[in-house]
Amino acid sequence: MEYYGRAEFEESAELIRQRTSHRPTVGMILGSGLSGLVSEVSSPDVIPYAEIPHFPVATVAGHIGELVIGRWQGHGVAIMRGRAHFYEGYSLAQATLPLRAMRMLGVDTLIVTNAAGGLNPQYQAGDLMLLVDHMNLMGMGGQSPLRGPNDDSLGPRFPDMTQAYDLGLRGLAKEAALELGVVLREGVYVMLAGPAFETPAEIRFLRMIGADAVGMSTVHEVIAARHAGMRTLGFSLISNTAIAEPQAESETTHEEVLEAGKQAAPRLTAIIRGVLRRLQ
Repeated sequence: MEYYGRAEFEESAELIRQRTSHRPTVGMILGSGLSGLVSEVSSPDVIPYAEIPHFPVATVAGHIGELVIGRWQGHGVAIMRGRAHFYEGYSLAQATLPLRAMRMLGVDTLIVTNAAGGLNPQYQAGDLMLLVDHMNLMGMGGQSPLRGPNDDSLGPRFPDMTQAYDLGLRGLAKEAALELGVVLREGVYVMLAGPAFETPAEIRFLRMIGADAVGMSTVHEVIAARHAGMRTLGFSLISNTAIAEPQAESETTHEEVLEAGKQAAPRLTAIIRGVLRRLQ
């Protein structure tokens, strides 16, 4: 199905309600290699995506494909262990349906994470980046999760994206990182469709237009969340440094991305823990 509406969102949410007594207010989407933080969730209820009506099933290594609902740092949380991507064959409406279901459940704050290639020459593999803005190159080409009929009860036809990543939440993240002594870079994330990694020429172009990190997710999720009135906070794990010259002998692999996620996950988990502790 290309378009979804309130009926489908409510059907997904109702199944989730039936499977848990928790009432989450914070949603999270965990990217490649980052799903381990769910071990800290208390009294979790785990629902495979395949059992939730209309949910897209994750097919990529490192994306387990289950919804974990419980309590963490005093908040009810709904955590997606893995996400569906456009390159897997899903429409952006399908890929963002889980966010709509979360909103029906009462989630009003969304934390998104991803593994991304470092475009900024100062970045190194293993760095953490706080998203301050993004570039929606897919949207500029016509691919938007908001394409199609708009239900005004779900959100406005033309949502403002001036502050896609909530300033207050970003402040909490910086406070948490400072307290922990963790270096947290700040930058602009750009989304491409994938699944091929970028060519050196594309890397040079993305650097030239001002992007600091590149990936294949997140932007459409944030757009859908903002349309639904949710506050959003985003983090990129810099899993590899982008190769800007075709003569380079190294290459980028998904295994490299997953390994970097394992190495950096404890630091990112600690920052998110600190954000939730400060969140009112």
